[in-house]
Amino acid sequence: MPMKLLRLTIDKAAISIFSVGNLHDRLTIKFAANYFPIYPTSCKCNNGWTARNSDAQPMEKHKRDSLYTDKQGKLRKFNHKKVSRKRGGSLRGQGWKYGSGFVDGIFPVLSPDAQQILNFMKRETDVNRVWDALSSLPPTHTTWDDIISVAVQLRLNKKWDPIILMCEWMLYRSSFQADIICYNLLIDAFGQKSSFEKAESTYFNLLEARCIPTEDTYALLLRSYCTAGLLEKAEAVFMEMKKYGLSPSAVVYNAYIDGLMKGRNSQKAVEIFQRMKRNYCQPSTDTYTMLINLYGKVSVVQANRSYMALKVFNEMISEKCKPNICTYTALINAFAREGLCEKAEEVFEQLQEAGIQPDVYTYNALMEAYRSSFLYSFWIIYTSLEYVTNVVPSKNSRAGFPYGAAEIFSLMQHMGCEPDRASFNIMVDAYGRSGLHEDARLVFEEMKRLGINPTMKSHMVLLSAYSKVGNISKCEEIVTRMHKSGLDPDTFVLNTMLNVYGRFGHFKKMEQVLSVMENNKPYVPDITTYNILINIYGRAGYFEQMEEIFRLLPSKKLQRDVVTWTSRLGAYSRKKQYSKCLEIFEEMITDGCYPDGGTARVLLSACSTKEQVEQVSLVLRTMHKDMKINV
Repeated sequence: MPMKLLRLTIDKAAISIFSVGNLHDRLTIKFAANYFPIYPTSCKCNNGWTARNSDAQPMEKHKRDSLYTDKQGKLRKFNHKKVSRKRGGSLRGQGWKYGSGFVDGIFPVLSPDAQQILNFMKRETDVNRVWDALSSLPPTHTTWDDIISVAVQLRLNKKWDPIILMCEWMLYRSSFQADIICYNLLIDAFGQKSSFEKAESTYFNLLEARCIPTEDTYALLLRSYCTAGLLEKAEAVFMEMKKYGLSPSAVVYNAYIDGLMKGRNSQKAVEIFQRMKRNYCQPSTDTYTMLINLYGKVSVVQANRSYMALKVFNEMISEKCKPNICTYTALINAFAREGLCEKAEEVFEQLQEAGIQPDVYTYNALMEAYRSSFLYSFWIIYTSLEYVTNVVPSKNSRAGFPYGAAEIFSLMQHMGCEPDRASFNIMVDAYGRSGLHEDARLVFEEMKRLGINPTMKSHMVLLSAYSKVGNISKCEEIVTRMHKSGLDPDTFVLNTMLNVYGRFGHFKKMEQVLSVMENNKPYVPDITTYNILINIYGRAGYFEQMEEIFRLLPSKKLQRDVVTWTSRLGAYSRKKQYSKCLEIFEEMITDGCYPDGGTARVLLSACSTKEQVEQVSLVLRTMHKDMKINV
């Protein structure tokens, strides 16, 4: 096959490529000639196409598979003639759209050979065996397409180690000429594993190989730095792109914001969003969706955050940027986390009016609204002390209206949308936190009957249901069942057992659980662990043990939070020790911990006279005004 030549017209003799981080030397790539050869992107070999037999009969044409899997996992058909190689055909020589796991909405449909490669890569971890097996494949375009399709499929499944093995084989062992998709896949995989040094090294290898980076390359590198908290390096990449005339697009800004959110730097993410608009870069649907998620995914004590999410959504509509199902689901989630059922329902109706069919994630978000509404109401009314008294320590401690959630669950099934494991977990949790532990158990058993294997989270929400009603024997039975099913209880499970033993006076068992947590590496006590102990000892009147645990927290490298301080305050508040409570309150402010509504109520309950109530109320009103000014 004749070699193609590409005419290069270069006004300058060199193109300087920037270096990032501690590498001070700049890389310079020089082109000495006006021509350089373009080889087939998938193969280095010079094999030509020849006929094996001049008498051979014409082969029957193979009918190409026209099936693909859509986002909902359903098989659909498409016309190959209407799908160009650039848009939906081979992945050779191109990457994927940043943030999506498929090309133009079409998931890769694997050939039989590709499926065999995928199965092999899932079970094999030895580098030499993987590389030897891949090297035995014929160096053809078809093989290249199969390998890239497998790599993209592994990326969809978030299997980063096999991707690294395959891409490194393509770069260092195979006869294929690696292109930008190989480097992008490798940078992405290293970034996902928080190996920013290797991601950076891959980027420089890309430049040395004279492979032109795309905006996806910079986006992936940016996200890798942001996730690792290396904001200076991320900013260096961002600024160098602009310096060399590469204007950052929405793809790059989105990667920057996404990385900052994954690195839990929400404030910086908002700053980058504002900078994006100042630089006249039009935010995309993904941009607005991330910002809505940012405002929605906050602690329940930070009220009115859903207002900010709605404000971003309205801005999106005013800019004529069309929201998708992810946008609506994020907004429903924002209202759900504040227990605003009616607002969540309004957004759900808007989604349907826009002609979008709700999926399981949308229904789950709406169910969350009903599960969250009850606790959010009680958070406003009751004290933080009351919350700690009935705490079931989990990542998402919420109570709710279970029958509202059950109605959405039934609607989802009626509309032909199959509930997933998360749907059942939400229902178990909703019933459990409302004290309906038997209903929670029935939902749990139904999930198993349908063939959905319960996870740690599933057992955790059922354990929480029995913990709430103080059924210690049932809690112990669930923990035993977890061991038998191969699930090792984690810190959250042990915190639950610690709490239920303490609440019902089983101090010896509580201390045994604490000893297991402190002396076994898999079980690491967290701040919730010690908050439970401080609350239980305080309520029992064991002030010495409570103060000892409180004093040792810094030595355990744990930051005292608002629940820690409020639980300690509550112990003295019950004894009406007003002066001691004021002293602790001042220590709390000095330590940089801002009180919440529960703290205020506990402090007010320590007052014995009208003058004390007025004094505390004045202090709290002043602090609340200062907080508003700061915000």
